Amino acid sequence: MTTDEPGDASATALRLGLAETLAASGDLRTARWRSAVETVPRETFIPGFFERLDDLRETMWRPITPELVGAQERLTLTYTDETWVTQLNHSVTAFDTDVPIPGVPTSSSTLPGLVVRMLEDLQVNDNSRVLEIGTGTGYSTGLMSARLGPELITSVEVDPAVASRAGQSLHEAGYAPRLIIGDGILGHPPGAPYDRVIATCAVRHIPSAWVAQTRPGGLILTTMLGWLGASSGLVRLEVTGDGTAEGRFLGGTDSFMPARPHAAPPLTDNICDWIEAVETAERTTVAGPEILDPWDGWTSLFIAQLAVPDAQLLSYALDDGPLLDHIIDAGQRAVAIVDRLPGRSAAVRQAGPVNLWDKVEVAIEEWWSAGSPSLDQFRVSVSPESQTVWFGDPTGALSWNLPTTT
Repeated sequence: MTTDEPGDASATALRLGLAETLAASGDLRTARWRSAVETVPRETFIPGFFERLDDLRETMWRPITPELVGAQERLTLTYTDETWVTQLNHSVTAFDTDVPIPGVPTSSSTLPGLVVRMLEDLQVNDNSRVLEIGTGTGYSTGLMSARLGPELITSVEVDPAVASRAGQSLHEAGYAPRLIIGDGILGHPPGAPYDRVIATCAVRHIPSAWVAQTRPGGLILTTMLGWLGASSGLVRLEVTGDGTAEGRFLGGTDSFMPARPHAAPPLTDNICDWIEAVETAERTTVAGPEILDPWDGWTSLFIAQLAVPDAQLLSYALDDGPLLDHIIDAGQRAVAIVDRLPGRSAAVRQAGPVNLWDKVEVAIEEWWSAGSPSLDQFRVSVSPESQTVWFGDPTGALSWNLPTTT
């Protein structure tokens, strides 16, 4: 059974504690943003959420709501520096079940440390007009409203149900920014030009609308993803006018759900049957499966997905065999299967009209030759004609054009 809601003093103490935690971690760096963290009630924005439960069979999601969990426990969880999933399968909320259920997260309240770090990295001034892509729960919208004033904030959310809940929460918290239901990839032209654009979803390339709607000298802050599953890279670009922008990755591994138009298409149910039936050619490779392991060094995985941007990573085993990494470009019907051989060597089997692992291997070897630079040494250049991620020389060996169609 639940208990009565704890008093305001308890929530206030937890907010102050969260601010202290974020300051100690280095995510929270300035007094004005600290005041916002200490003021905005996160519990208002996530009255219900899911806690992840892992077992040997599948991931389950435990609902956390006032009806199911003691008030103090829920409030304490709310003010931990954690990401809490607020929607599964594009429709299911914690209020729709009273038992743990399986599902795919489709909306969340990002861990406050990342939210605040991004807001600090946005480098706002007191009069900055901000376009937020992805309202989500509205918590980050509330923080910006507290810091800048709600009249300077425009936030776009694609999911009407998510937008409605965020609007209610913002109203309860006492903020009234401009909330738009629509495709955030298109921005919001009536409010342009903006001084800052911040996205709480990940994109494969910088949408041209964001560049067009940001004033020259303004900043765009977003995370970039690839379909191989490397943790998103946070990038900040300065708009230079005429559809151009340039910036760099800021380092660290940040995880945001992809903007829906930029998400990888689902692989067909029979893709494994096709892979097992196709005839492959095998060779040894200097780039083994470890480059695909985010725990071994996630920059290499990011480099790999720049080399094969339309490919996806699927790892599975046949019968009692080893777990193998399969790089699959479903559109081209191409596959590369990489395996570790006895000793230190590795082998790859490939099939299809393009040899996917050849592209990955070339990119990785160039990266190794350059001294394996970390992602925060890479830059992003945007023009109306193309977008490029590069290190050293925008037209050199370590440069890749981003896919600009979805």
